[in-house]
Amino acid sequence: MDAGVIGTGVMGRNHVRVYSELKEVGTTYVYDLNTKAAEEVAAATGAEVCRSMEELLRKAECVSVVVPTPYHLRTAGEVIAAGVHALIEKPLCLTVRECEQLIGQIPDGLTVGVGHIERFNPVVTEVARVVQNPLYVSFHRHNPASARVSGSSVVEDLMIHDIDVAFNVLFPGREYTVHASGTGDVAAALAAFGRTPVYLSASRKSSKKVRSIYIEEEDRTIEGDFMTQEVYVYRKPEAYGQENGLYRQENIIEKLLVNKVEPLKIELSTFIRAARDGKPFTVTPEQGLSNVRVCEEISRSLAA
Repeated sequence: MDAGVIGTGVMGRNHVRVYSELKEVGTTYVYDLNTKAAEEVAAATGAEVCRSMEELLRKAECVSVVVPTPYHLRTAGEVIAAGVHALIEKPLCLTVRECEQLIGQIPDGLTVGVGHIERFNPVVTEVARVVQNPLYVSFHRHNPASARVSGSSVVEDLMIHDIDVAFNVLFPGREYTVHASGTGDVAAALAAFGRTPVYLSASRKSSKKVRSIYIEEEDRTIEGDFMTQEVYVYRKPEAYGQENGLYRQENIIEKLLVNKVEPLKIELSTFIRAARDGKPFTVTPEQGLSNVRVCEEISRSLAA
């Protein structure tokens, strides 16, 4: 299939690069209001520049919408109206109301998905495979400030990745409560699914980049690093106590075999296949809406 990318920011450039590398893709087209930026990306990847949205939507069979979030509703709406399959970078739209409006425009038979990239991280796949009965879950996603981010809080920018994993992978469809505190740059939220607490922290003030998940179960602890794509399982201590005045603990530690891949490459190839076969994308617009709804609940707590 021929693919298109609307927007040539940092993420848009990555979409063009990956589409250009995928065997499932014929020609990759790119459009941006900044024609010079689009030409630079095309020169580096072999993509073809389109001079208008209309031209791109005539040529591409599926499109990534990678424009700033305030323009998602309008831009994705044009793609959908043209009958072109769309992958919309997270968040789906700026507000719950906009998400609902966009979902109402999607006709039957059109594949529309949301680009929650961590869903395609092999760490999430492996954790989802082994987890059984979580008693406690925590996510940490801390980052130095990024010049590319503007107009959104740390909740919509960073925490939303872990919201998607918690609410749609670990506890899908479960009733929950959520409380939060912090600012637009540093935030922590405590959700509860029944009696299981789920702690989510996100920061744009960190001097160290952290992307982690930690799960406690009755007889083991599961720990994953989204960046190194490593997952460890710690079994209950075989020996635990004091010896010569010092605490002594012996654990069985299992390192799970994780097939390390570029999540964006898996995400876009999955989108291409879903569009080709007329099937839903892994992250549905309805899930994208629910993620934005949780973000709004957390943001209200921050503002309280």
